[in-house]
Amino acid sequence: MQLHRRLAAWLWIGSVLLAGWACARSALSGKPDWIAPDSPDHKVKPTTFSFLPPTRPPGSPIYTPTPDFPHDLPPLRSEAESYTVKPGDTLGNIALAYNVPLEQIIAANQLRDPNVLEVGQELIIPQPTPQGSAPPFKIIPDSELVYGPLTVHFDLAAFINQQPGYIARYTEEINDQKKTAAEVVQRVAQDYSVNPRLLLAILEYQSGWLSNPNPTKEQRNYPMGLFDEERKSLYRQLAWAANQLNRGYYLWRVNGLALWNLVDGTTLRIDPTINAGTAAVQHFFAQLYPLESWRRAVSEEGLFATYQRWFGYPFDYAIEPLLPPALYQPHFQLPFEVGAKWVFTGGPHGAWDTGSAWGALDFAPDREAVGCVPSDEWVVAMANGPIVRVGEGVVIQDVDDPQSSPADGFEQTGWALLYLHIESRDRVSVGVYLKAGERIGHPSCEGGLSSGTHVHIARKYHGEWIPADQNIPFVLDGWVSVGTGVAYDGFLRRDGVEIEAYAGQSKKNRISR
Repeated sequence: MQLHRRLAAWLWIGSVLLAGWACARSALSGKPDWIAPDSPDHKVKPTTFSFLPPTRPPGSPIYTPTPDFPHDLPPLRSEAESYTVKPGDTLGNIALAYNVPLEQIIAANQLRDPNVLEVGQELIIPQPTPQGSAPPFKIIPDSELVYGPLTVHFDLAAFINQQPGYIARYTEEINDQKKTAAEVVQRVAQDYSVNPRLLLAILEYQSGWLSNPNPTKEQRNYPMGLFDEERKSLYRQLAWAANQLNRGYYLWRVNGLALWNLVDGTTLRIDPTINAGTAAVQHFFAQLYPLESWRRAVSEEGLFATYQRWFGYPFDYAIEPLLPPALYQPHFQLPFEVGAKWVFTGGPHGAWDTGSAWGALDFAPDREAVGCVPSDEWVVAMANGPIVRVGEGVVIQDVDDPQSSPADGFEQTGWALLYLHIESRDRVSVGVYLKAGERIGHPSCEGGLSSGTHVHIARKYHGEWIPADQNIPFVLDGWVSVGTGVAYDGFLRRDGVEIEAYAGQSKKNRISR
């Protein structure tokens, strides 16, 4: 199976809601390259940031973005393939898995009703036929895609309140709580770890919410441009947009993309010299626009111009590289207490939603009860550091790194840990400094989608989700995470012993400290 198909299939598999203990999350993975943290190759000097927004004196030159070496794009299929429809398949998911426009599959199979598929049905998947190339123009640096260091002192609420547009007076209810636009943008930025400036720039480009006090009804209901009844409202539109941005960003990070498929069926080869942040934006607009509108959106007159008008030249915010080349993981322990019996229920899968890196692992208490039932077991801190965010099943811990720098209280800088599905009962509070092994709360189904009580853990560095099985291995008490290329599948290995991820209780997935 060729690389591009395999990576697309991983993304598709992870987007399906899995049964048992699994989280409904998905993204990307690769093979680990384990180097001990005390190796000289892993030493990295502390990085210092001023956290101040850049200023550009009048008449200052605009610098060319740092060049990227050309990426090794996956090869294109040279002939058509056949696919046998499986339970749960949709034509959209199949098109996504093969990175082929939906219209081409419909035409190749002369489907009268693309919404009706039969299990066992044979489909022809045509070979990709690019009609041109995407532009090499760089839109944003990688550090403006993620919720990273230079968002620390961006006062989102103050910025929105100063705008003349509709956004300053917008409110909506989320889980029976009234939220302002600033609160909605902040929540999406934090959950998906996507830069709020980028979300606001797209919001302005798509619907004029920053400048126009009276947008049309369509612009109010579908401000990011996705006309879907189930995605009506600012929160749902932003969440969809952030997920699409992440999908383009993290697929590009692992050389998992070769083509953009636009909504009019046009297929374009991606320029191999763009950066991941630009790939994120090009992918996002590919989900919405036909060729001419797409080319404008990703040009100097498109989102780039909107971004520069409201926030300044985007590459003035660049932190390059966002991930230091010698980056290593500090010591982390397993997220449960000594002597407690748990099971390893999910190998590498999406850190947050279907678009992010495969940065998460799942663990559940070992017991007979199944489903979303209360547990008195404790999730504990995997490292030392303060709790910097809590809410709706989420706990974020800023992590001390003795080899690099102490925790500074910001989740956007350095290492941060996500603990998801933490019950509100007995949950730790913001501001508490925890040492490794101290209690965070009880596992549950709170927050996100979950079919069983468990904890979902993931890592970020400078706001970027770190895959659980690539060149910065996820290591817990010496157990090294290893993926298989299929979401939720995987192993923990230590000293010749192997524990396999399994969505239930079994001898093969029991683990303890």
